[in-house]
Amino acid sequence: MQPFTTHTGVVAALDRANVDTDAIIPKQFLKRIERTGFGQFLFFDWRFLPDGADNPEFELNRPHAAGASVLLARRNFGCGSSREHAPWALADYGFRAVIAPTFADIFFNNCFQNGMVPIRLDEADVAELFSRAAAAAAKGQSYRLTVDLKACTVADDAGFQRSFSVDPFRRQCLLEGLDDIGLSLRHVDEIGAWEAAHGLPAVTG
Repeated sequence: MQPFTTHTGVVAALDRANVDTDAIIPKQFLKRIERTGFGQFLFFDWRFLPDGADNPEFELNRPHAAGASVLLARRNFGCGSSREHAPWALADYGFRAVIAPTFADIFFNNCFQNGMVPIRLDEADVAELFSRAAAAAAKGQSYRLTVDLKACTVADDAGFQRSFSVDPFRRQCLLEGLDDIGLSLRHVDEIGAWEAAHGLPAVTG
């Protein structure tokens, strides 16, 4: 998993509440078993018109959102089914952080396993970010934010800065790029010794 320390990226402002996981990655694309390749289907029913062309009205398709890697949304983002494909699709598309007032619990937890930082800010702060993103878009410009996981801050270059809280263990795992498998592999020698002591065959890669 790619470590996360500090990231500066273009913001895609998705001004919608209660965005569920079926909207993030529709169910017809869940047949794949790999973690990769889901980005092309992200927000599929919103991003594309019935003929397959890009929907110019959808937030991620607008010019100022090109190359976005920070997603801004309203409350209860990632609700619905517990599919881990939702953070897979967001990460594969290129998002490193998602900012919202609240998240569905399972989605929130899954983000940490996929190298993304879910950032909870107050409703007023999120509204301020939407306002700043809209002002930049009105000028034909992209809006950018910097997420500093070491300092636990999110900031722009025009005076906005807020702190956010994150579980210390999850924070350290993200800083080191460790998911559950990576954490287990740190103890491979101890695991091997225990298996040998209990007569289990050695596992070879």
